[in-house]
Amino acid sequence: MKLFKNIIYIGFACGVFFITACNKDVLDRPELGKVIDSDFWKDEEHLRLYAVNFYENYFVGYNSSWGIAYAPLRGYDFADDFTSVGRQSGFETTVPNSRGSNSSVPDMLKSYSGPNWNFYWVRDANVMIDRLEHKSKELLEEEAFNHWMAVARFFRGFEYSRLVSVFGDVPYFEAPIEANDFDTQYKDRDERGVVMDEVYEDFKYALSNMRLDDGNQQVNRYVAASFISRLMLFEGSWQHYHDLDKDRAKKYLELAVEAAELVMESGKWSFDSDFKSLFASDDLSSNPEVILHRSYSASLNITHHIASYSNGSESQVQGANLSLIKSFICTDGEVWQNSASQNAENFSLKELAVSRDSRFEATFMDTVNTASSTLAYVHKFAGREALDYIESDAPYPPEWSSVTNTNDAPVIRLAEVVLNWIEAKNILAEEYGAAAVTQDDLDKSINAIRERPLDETAVQKGVQKTEPLTLSNLPNDPQKDNDVSALMWEIRRERRMEFVYEFARLNDIRRWAKLDKMDFDTPNGDYSLGPWVDFPQELPSRLKGNYEGVLKIVDASGNEIVYDGTNDNDMIGFYKVERFENRESFSDRVYLAPVGINQIQDYTNLGYTLSQTKGWE
Repeated sequence: MKLFKNIIYIGFACGVFFITACNKDVLDRPELGKVIDSDFWKDEEHLRLYAVNFYENYFVGYNSSWGIAYAPLRGYDFADDFTSVGRQSGFETTVPNSRGSNSSVPDMLKSYSGPNWNFYWVRDANVMIDRLEHKSKELLEEEAFNHWMAVARFFRGFEYSRLVSVFGDVPYFEAPIEANDFDTQYKDRDERGVVMDEVYEDFKYALSNMRLDDGNQQVNRYVAASFISRLMLFEGSWQHYHDLDKDRAKKYLELAVEAAELVMESGKWSFDSDFKSLFASDDLSSNPEVILHRSYSASLNITHHIASYSNGSESQVQGANLSLIKSFICTDGEVWQNSASQNAENFSLKELAVSRDSRFEATFMDTVNTASSTLAYVHKFAGREALDYIESDAPYPPEWSSVTNTNDAPVIRLAEVVLNWIEAKNILAEEYGAAAVTQDDLDKSINAIRERPLDETAVQKGVQKTEPLTLSNLPNDPQKDNDVSALMWEIRRERRMEFVYEFARLNDIRRWAKLDKMDFDTPNGDYSLGPWVDFPQELPSRLKGNYEGVLKIVDASGNEIVYDGTNDNDMIGFYKVERFENRESFSDRVYLAPVGINQIQDYTNLGYTLSQTKGWE
């Protein structure tokens, strides 16, 4: 689905929220900031125009201009996969003075991977629901009314899913609030499960009533179902692993499976695109795996900067660490400790590119790069040709530099849907008595992903497809968490390989109740390390005076060696990230965000109560 190419959001803001009659005197114009209900809600074109306003907030893609909220690489760079120079960025340690916004600009709290305390989009969705019921119902055919109501309820459910993922309990509003209705405006939080039950009903309605196809660039039932599979997997697994409500967990996970199967059984999408093309193509409109994408255009001044930060030269302050690197499966489908693949125990980037799952080569450069904090540089979001300019005198072209990038962004794709599906099915099987996952299930999901074609460059390097995952011979990973089955561990591994620097990792370890993985003070030390580097051969520029006492490696026996200016030949091993320090200690309260002191005081000043997030009281 081609998205955004011909949509100008400024035009929408002017057209909807500041509707005025240009041929009237200024004094006769309607009040600014108000939709003129009698004129606006009369037909589908107006409803479509209103609905498009939601797209930029929920279908962010690579964001736009210098925006980073919900964008890969720049927005989603806080997780256990990534390590920076010096002290690691940390979680909140105190309640903020203020937390909140009423802006329509996409806003993201990085350490919670979700929105600010902001109910702007809830109100917009409720306005649409209310006006459909009271202004449009008699003017539309039943099918049209049901479709647009489904669109409005989908976006309301989307926003509440995100708010709950960050704050837990939140006040639930089912309708627009009158300006003088302070009791409703200042209501306290509703319990998380109560809110998500309302979201569940919104999503069920959307899956039953939204059109399968509403034209190019428009949200439809398949798009909604794809996101519902994500959001219901998140909440169902959160309810389960955080031991909140097993009945709700089961209900939400079953809806995740139902939504995913709607997409999978349609036969409309397939894994017939190579991995690199999903992120670095100028036009994704015909990509068979992409369910929804955001399109960019220099001529329309709709551009981004994410590719620039994947071009081989721009700094990556949160580089991929050895823990992430080691998680990549070998091409024979085994973990590196048990693999028969050639050079499976070699952790140089050159060897990793050909011994590991093909997504490794499509994600990382196969040479060390000092622009990354760990020397492992992610080039997932730029074309291969961008790397030709690293040491060239020629300037980078606009598509790979500055804020003028135009490669399309996959908003949601089939790989996520099938991985949501297989995980939800496995939780239901292992914990709730549902049918066990079968080999056919794995073949439809994980193994279908592994069968993606390889692009020409990867083939020339010797990259191979990874062997299928089989129930009869699951990898025996010594790093597996003890409380996770071997099958679930491999499902989680597949997500980790697939979604590097995308939306998933922090949300995954939060919902699995595994946020302790963000504590980098661990015995194996992999969080402080990058790939294996032969400094005399690969990076001799670091073997000079100003790196004495700074450059460190860890050799194959686990010994740390510090460069002293005379031991050049000893500097071969896993790169130790410069001045590495663990992040500040944290407790389980950081699973959820606090609200601000000022927000609580605002309630108090008017005689109302806003409860603080549990653990932050």
